[in-house]
Parts: sequence; C-alpha cells; structure tokens
Amino acid sequence: MKFKTTEPASNPSDVSYKRCTIDLAKGDISFADLACRNLEDVLGGFGRSFQDLALRQIDQAYSEKNPLIVNAGLLTGSSAMTALRTYFSGYSPIKGSKAGRPAAMWSTGSGKFGAKFKWTGLDELVCENRSATPVYILIKETADGPQVELKPAEHLCGLSTHAKIMALQKDYPNAHFAAIGQAGENWQHNYMGAVALSTENQLKSGEDKCRFAGRGGMGSLMGYKNILALVAESNDKLGTLSEAVKKVNLNVLKGGGSARIQPLSRGGGGGTWAAYDVLQEFHAVPYNNFRPQGNALPEKLFRANVEPDYHIQSQACYRCGITCHNNISEKNADGGKGEFLAKFDYEPLNLLGTNLGIHDAGQAARLIQLGDNYGMDSISLGVTISYVLAYNERHPQAPILNGATFGDYEKIRALTIAAGEGTCPEIGQGSMRLSESLGEPAYAYHVKGLELPAYQPETNPGYAWAIAGGHMSMGTYGLLTREGKSDLESWVKGITEDKLHIVGFDMIGLCKFFDIAKGIGTQMVVDCLESEFGFKVSIEDLRASVRRAFLRGLALELRQGYTKAEFCLPAEVHENPNPHIKLPNITSPEFIAELEKRVWEIFEPELEGLLAFPEV
Repeated sequence: MKFKTTEPASNPSDVSYKRCTIDLAKGDISFADLACRNLEDVLGGFGRSFQDLALRQIDQAYSEKNPLIVNAGLLTGSSAMTALRTYFSGYSPIKGSKAGRPAAMWSTGSGKFGAKFKWTGLDELVCENRSATPVYILIKETADGPQVELKPAEHLCGLSTHAKIMALQKDYPNAHFAAIGQAGENWQHNYMGAVALSTENQLKSGEDKCRFAGRGGMGSLMGYKNILALVAESNDKLGTLSEAVKKVNLNVLKGGGSARIQPLSRGGGGGTWAAYDVLQEFHAVPYNNFRPQGNALPEKLFRANVEPDYHIQSQACYRCGITCHNNISEKNADGGKGEFLAKFDYEPLNLLGTNLGIHDAGQAARLIQLGDNYGMDSISLGVTISYVLAYNERHPQAPILNGATFGDYEKIRALTIAAGEGTCPEIGQGSMRLSESLGEPAYAYHVKGLELPAYQPETNPGYAWAIAGGHMSMGTYGLLTREGKSDLESWVKGITEDKLHIVGFDMIGLCKFFDIAKGIGTQMVVDCLESEFGFKVSIEDLRASVRRAFLRGLALELRQGYTKAEFCLPAEVHENPNPHIKLPNITSPEFIAELEKRVWEIFEPELEGLLAFPEV
C-alpha cells in the first residue's frame, strides 16, 4: 500500500492499494493502484471486498460473474502479534437465502501465506470468470514489483490439501501456499470446500498441520474457477520491532482474549480446547446434534482425559506467542511422539467428536484429519453429518444414506469420505438443503444457511444477526455463559453495539485473540497503526468503520433475498426446549420476539444508503 496521509479516516483517497485482476477465461492479467474510498478500504479484508461484491448482481454462486477476491488486512505481515490473516471473499455456494440467491461471504485463516502474499507487494487479487483447465496462481516478489502468473495444475488434481502444498513446496522453497482439496475440486456436489493455508511447522515437519479458511465454501468457489492453489513467493520482511508494538504484543499475551487459552504451563487453559471445561459446567457442550443430555459423556474429550493416551503438543502460529491449538499424535511406548493425527481446536473436536456421539479422541482426530485433507469446513461438515444422525435416530425404520447413527465411527467416517470425494451431495451441500428436502428443518442447526459453530444456540440468540458465521462475526457466544447476561437490555446492547465489533478483526489482518472481547477499536490497535504506518486514527474512527462494514454486510444479506423471518435460530430451540442446559432461558418465544423488535429498530434506520447500486 502507498500512503500520502497520516490521517486515513479523513483522507482515505490519499491511501492506495495494489490490485491484480486475472481474467481466468482469457488468461489476461492486469495491475492497478486504487485509491481507497473510506477507512474500510484502508483497513482491508471484508471491509473492502464487500463493497466490491455489492457492485455485482449475483444470482448463482457458480457463475462466471461471481469473483473470488483474495486480500489481506492493513496489519497482515506486520510486527503486531497475530497479524497473519488472509481473506477469501465471494458469493457463497453454501450460505444463501430461501429465495435461492447466494450470500456474500468471506473466510479467513492464519498460517504464513497471508504475510508472504503481502510481502510480494500485492494487496489484493481478484479472479474473474473461470479457467478451462486446472491452474495455480503464482504471485512473486520481483525488483519491479509483484508479478502474477497462471501455471498449469493438472499434476495437482486429486491430491489432498496437504499433498498439494508439499508438492508445490518442492518447486517454490521460499513460498507459502493456499490450496484446496478434493472437496473443492468436486464443487458441483460439495459446497463446503475450505482453503488450506500452509504453516512453517507443516513445511518443516512434512506433517499435515495446515490452518484453514473454512467457512462459506470459498474452497468450492476456487474449485469452480479451476484454481487449485495460490503460491506467494517472497523474502521475509520482518521489520524492527518498535517499543510501542512490543508493549502491545506483551499485552496481547497477558490480557485480552488470549490469557485463558495459553498453554497449561503458562497458567492458561491449554488452548481453545479449554472451552469444553467451561461449557460442560452448564451442560452446554453440543452433544448428539446440539442436544446436551446433562451427563458426563462430554468429559471424555477433556484434555486431562485424553493426555494419558496421546502425545499432546501446544502449538502457535508463525511469530505468535498465544499458542492456542494443540497437535495430537500417537504416543509411543516410551511416552514419546508417534504418528501425527490432527490439530485439536475446540470447534472441529466438538463437531466431529462429541456432537456426533464420538467420545474417543483417536476417532475424533481421524475424522478431523480426513476433513482437513479433503479440504472441508469442519463446522459445516460436522453439523450436516449430525443432522443425518439425528434424522436416522428419529426414523430407525427408514434411515437415510448409509444408516449411520450417533457414535458409529465407521459409518460416519464413510460419510466423510463420500462427501469429500463428491459422491454424497446430500452432506456436501449442507444441512439447510438436506433438511428442507426431507421436510424436517427444525433440528438442522444452521442460521441463514450456514451451519452453527460449537456453541448452543440456546446460549446465543445473537447468531441470528451474524453476517458470516456465529462466532466470527457476532461475539455474543459468551455473553450468557461467561458474562452471565440474561436480561433483554444486555442482549440488545450486545448485538447492536459491543459484540458486533469482533468483526473488525476480519478487516485489519489480526486474529480475534488479539483482543476478542473488545474488537479493534482499542488503544492497542491505535498504537500499532501509528507505529507501523504513522497513522493518526482514533478509537472512534475504528469503531465507526467496523460498524459501517458490519451493517453493509447486513444490508447485503437483505438485498440477496433474506427475509427477517430467516434471521432466526433453529426451530427445535423454541419447540423443544432442552431442560438439561443449566442456564437462564433466553430463547423463549417472548424473549426472542422482543429482542428481534428492538434490534431491528436500531439497525434498520442505519442500513439506508450503505450499498451502491449493483451493476447488472
């Protein structure tokens, strides 16, 4: 990016970013330096891409008119801790309105690809149309600026995410990679394809330790466009760590949202895995398709109960000290590390474990590994399979697919493989489509067509207004369980003010654990922007920009045909309240009706004029 101002909020057009546009059908590649329209453009991520998506009239996700936009945040590749994020945006194959139109969506992940992408000198890549043959895109740093090439990729067809990355590393040892798996290649029958992002640990160890941009099927959109991978080749550009940013990084480690997920050795809970312990206290760990039974079975996958049988190593992303995830391997007879199995984060562990009736850590790990290697969003995969199991439990005389039931590992494994290989579209196309085809949508755990993360909807009516995924774009998932808020006023304020600011991290390039409770409107972010770029940006500027971006996403959902009736929790939550969850009931019909009324009264007046008129 180029800066001719120190005040980007008031002078955004004095900041420009470098975009490369590829016409995949023609092979044409062009570059442009574009002036920013507003602070959202300066910050980047979905704050910029959603403005461009709003200019398109897209009725089908698999359309040549639907672009794939790959970009970074302003702080991606900087010395600020967690500044690694890459964003993939487009109209989603899996998330869509009942009117049949796809929703605008973004997905994001860490790893080192985002930093390498930014270090090439490129800020954004827009992929138009689709290639007639499989390709990968090479983005490389040169003395004359970033260079982009299309390369034939037939040799990568049919490989897993990990295998694609390792094959490309042989040709590009100074690069990092973003790749799809077989699920994305089978885009016609799998809408939940993810994008795998390479990590330093993966490339050095040869073990499949990717990070993932999973939500919304951006890997399937890549597959439709016949893009199998992206390669970002550049020298590392590690600037001098200023005292200001050093202080911020220390604060990130000691406070914000990261302290509780630090490793056990540092007094933390041992990564995101610790959510099991927190939620089980209320019997609110999702179990057997989001129906906790008030028993101790979820405790079988507590870290303390897994550790005796498996080798567990806490792991951090590149240049990050938070160490939020855990690598699980077989344990040798001498107690040492054996075969690597999978990376345990709370979401995939629950949704491909406890919520499927799987309570064996090794079986859960194998399912996670399968989903990762095929390149599927673990949330959409797990929740759609759990719907199948719940349907079969209700219809024992006429089950669907292979008749899998809760806890039946072998049949669940077979369904996972079939979805990844494109031979089971019933799962690959998501829970909304499957449940509606069967006429039983009440216990399909999605909101607006996107499967829910591993937090009970009974604890989070804010899911209804999330614009990209319940826990990544509406930070209300801990408002009841962690903060104890069950009154209407707190929930109205949480949804319409405080908790929507979590979405700002998906603009600026930082992981949410930078400060998950407050968003990017903090002095820590202000200090980073001043130190890294000389910017004078206020907390109020940042908060206003994030709010505009969020509301723009909400307006775009409504324009794509969503009715207010679709901003709702799964019907089972109201129709069959779960008596085992030991928390106040905040999802009664009366509470929800008043919450909806109050939230829309606040949001609706602010939606006017946020969207440009789309090109036809």
